[in-house]
Amino acid sequence: MDSDTSIAALIARNAELEADNARLRRLFDRRDTAADLRQRLRSTLGLLREVIQRSAEAREEAAEYAAHLRDRLDSIVRMHVAIDHTGDVDLHAVIAEELLTYTVQEGDRLHLSGPTIRLRARAAQVLGLAIHELAVNAVEHGAAMQAGRIAVSWHVEPADPDPLFTLAWTETGLRGLATPARRGFGAEVLSQMVGHDLAGRTILAFAPDGLHWTLRCPFPPGMGYLAGSD
Repeated sequence: MDSDTSIAALIARNAELEADNARLRRLFDRRDTAADLRQRLRSTLGLLREVIQRSAEAREEAAEYAAHLRDRLDSIVRMHVAIDHTGDVDLHAVIAEELLTYTVQEGDRLHLSGPTIRLRARAAQVLGLAIHELAVNAVEHGAAMQAGRIAVSWHVEPADPDPLFTLAWTETGLRGLATPARRGFGAEVLSQMVGHDLAGRTILAFAPDGLHWTLRCPFPPGMGYLAGSD
């Protein structure tokens, strides 16, 4: 696909998004729409706008920009649909299903471990975007491209005033992985955006054997709950 075709496709896609946004705004104004649904729609729309704006600032070629933006929007839409079913989502499912989109299944090369956690809408959207960026990086540059392995673990520990949530993504088995020369939108999501939105901190490291990423943040009721404790 040449640059002109990519730009035309992107313009068409943006026109579709604007039409969808207009329908969402009309839905916001309907009195019979549940307040929690209106809030989720506003949150999703805000995240879409932020992703579009920041992706455009990443200095990518038109075709690359269009492909990455499409994948990011698709990931956000999948999460919104999942949240609509129950109002929250299972963290294990968020990670497993995002990786399955790129044909990476649990088994010898992918290990997920942690308690059953249900995430509220905003936290699910933000974490879902982070997992998407990690999955794409693994497919394009990391463990899913080479004969490497991915281990994702999470836990919640008691603290005051809120428990503390930790999630760690660890890739191993690669050779000679170098820190990327260009810092793109994905790195911004993992090093700044997630920590800011969840009032925590992240560590992003490109070790020679694979990417390592850790999130540590408060775990208030508004973010989610351990299954069976809600």
